[in-house]
Amino acid sequence: MTDSNKVYYSVRETMLETKLSLPTLRYWESRFPQVNPRKDGHGNRYYTLDDIALLKRIKYIRDELKITRIDAIQRELQNSTLHTDARQQAAEILRHVRNELLQIRSHI
Repeated sequence: MTDSNKVYYSVRETMLETKLSLPTLRYWESRFPQVNPRKDGHGNRYYTLDDIALLKRIKYIRDELKITRIDAIQRELQNSTLHTDARQQAAEILRHVRNELLQIRSHI
């Protein structure tokens, strides 16, 4: 969904890309200083690709690694290794392939 030529993404686009709810985005902004979207004069949030990648990383740590405490997630973010990053990328690719296979199956 993300367009590499685009610089900022709206809250709605970010929610769709990360599959996170608005309350979760707001909560994580308050708990993770690294999540710091730009805000316009009306308070609308705009996220960069780096912001979206970070949100996906936090979600992966929470959902896949089953680390739920904020301080533990912070430590995992700080101690991130190439091994866990590769696992996250592999999990995302597998989810994408699964969704495509399910779509193909529904057409058969």
